[in-house]
Amino acid sequence: MEVTKEVGEILNKAIGYAFSMRQEYVTPEHLLAMITLDYPFRKAFENCGGNADRLVAELQKYIKENVEEIAGDEAPILSNGLEEVLEEARKQAYQSEKGVVGLSHVIHAIFTLRESNAAYFMELQGVDEASLLHEFLQITSEKGSIREQEERKEGHGQWKAYVQCLHDRLEEENPFIGRKKELERTVQILCRKEKNNPLHVGEAGVGKTAIAYGLARLLEEGKVPAVLLGAKIYALDLGGMLSGTQYRGDFEKRFKEVMEGIAKEEKPIVYMDEIHNIVGAGAVNGGSFDVSNMLKPYLSAGHIRFLGATTYQEYKKYFEKNKSLVRRFQNIDVKEPSIEETVEILEGLKKHYERFHGVKYGKDVLQYMVLLSVKYMNERYLPDKAIDLMDEAGAYRQIHPLNQKIQTVNKELVDEIVAKICHIPKQAVEKDETKKLSMLKENLSKEIFGQEEGILQVVNAVKFSRAGLMDEEKPVASLLFVGPTGVGKTEVAKTLAKELGISFIRFDMSEYGEKHAMAKLIGAPAGYVGYEEGGLLTEEIRKHPHGVLLLDEVEKAHPDIFNILLQVMDYATLTDNQGRKADFRNIILIMTSNAGAFRLGKEKMGFG
Repeated sequence: MEVTKEVGEILNKAIGYAFSMRQEYVTPEHLLAMITLDYPFRKAFENCGGNADRLVAELQKYIKENVEEIAGDEAPILSNGLEEVLEEARKQAYQSEKGVVGLSHVIHAIFTLRESNAAYFMELQGVDEASLLHEFLQITSEKGSIREQEERKEGHGQWKAYVQCLHDRLEEENPFIGRKKELERTVQILCRKEKNNPLHVGEAGVGKTAIAYGLARLLEEGKVPAVLLGAKIYALDLGGMLSGTQYRGDFEKRFKEVMEGIAKEEKPIVYMDEIHNIVGAGAVNGGSFDVSNMLKPYLSAGHIRFLGATTYQEYKKYFEKNKSLVRRFQNIDVKEPSIEETVEILEGLKKHYERFHGVKYGKDVLQYMVLLSVKYMNERYLPDKAIDLMDEAGAYRQIHPLNQKIQTVNKELVDEIVAKICHIPKQAVEKDETKKLSMLKENLSKEIFGQEEGILQVVNAVKFSRAGLMDEEKPVASLLFVGPTGVGKTEVAKTLAKELGISFIRFDMSEYGEKHAMAKLIGAPAGYVGYEEGGLLTEEIRKHPHGVLLLDEVEKAHPDIFNILLQVMDYATLTDNQGRKADFRNIILIMTSNAGAFRLGKEKMGFG
């Protein structure tokens, strides 16, 4: 059975007291000495006619003279007498149907242990168990009621510690640009009489949080229908509410106080970013009663409007399963903005980032940033990745200033930043790599001899891709090198990667001859070992999106593997076992084979 925080602290003090005296055992006398330092017990003892200071002195004298000392720094152990006291206290708590062992149970247990001197010293001063416990419980109940009253008085304003008014942060946030349809739809749902709770669902980085601040700005400026005039948006801090809640019911009590405090506002709107976290938050021992259940009465009442934001994946995984919660929210899909809309957003943010970094963004640089972010930062979404690129370029210029008065951010700097972020060679990003590409065939021919036709095919594919003449939804090139062992098939792929300065990724397909080997490349199915680890091929491409992928001795692979290679060649994407897509648009796919090579050098017989 658990003990109260107060009993736990006193027990720790008793152990610490015995340790400081270098004594072998912690006795009931150690425990009573520490209890006597507690104000409610001290007050109750003196109200019964006892002298607390005299009791402490007698206990300390007894402990010093009768408890054995040890030479080393070993921790003291609980004596048999103290073990009996704690066991009796547990029994008393159980019989009184209390969930935890309180200090009153410990005091009762000390009196029942007749062999100890702890009870003897108290009775020596004429203090009996019944009168002492009566006084002690009266003092603690009065203290508790006073504390509850104070907490109740403070609680009226305390709820604001667990929320943040978005209106107070408008000056710190970036201005809201675009997203007029989503914002209008949000306002329309908020104006409803029932089910007036919008839920923004979209990929990470598309601007869901920005819409909430855009709404706060509209409310602040009064550019909303009359039903929403004077409304304020409060962001709920679930983490802050959960922290420090030690005992069952603490979180529920705090959450209820916050919601009741918000409900007293005139037109409150509660904003919950990552709203899927409310499903399961605050649940005890896997129970079903969580924040989402506590919200339902407020959702039904309609006085408090709720505004949420989550991603498609989290919505499907957590939120969608709670049907009653889904019914009360109206979904708004927040799609990724177009390139033109993103450029408009960057133009609106430009002066704020220029002022912060002390730089000037050159002409057409913003559009160039958006185009590069779309081309190379494949796993992220606009406008977030383009804004990050603009911010990163400004930060870089602060660290590496130019020898001129006005610090500028140009396209060359953006190339360098993209190359660093995406782990690709700078020349792959730069536009003026014409000279390097013009020398590519010559450089490859210096390394590889006698394979002019193969080298020409590879070089032409790379040049077509760099010129933008290839289909953007396909890999840079899909090539099959066939020939006997040792003629340079693998070496061409290695040298190409070295000359272009990109990654070289090699898979020996002889290791993937079994039917189940395909799972190694894209990941094991759900329920099998290794499901969460992902696939070798998809993970490698995700880490190195620009490179030469060599599938060596492809004829030895299981035929099922050719089926997944088909979608790579057609659409330049491969989906792993967890639904994540690997992007092959900047990959040169080369397969090698020596199938039928034995026939090439075989001498013919007869007249054939």
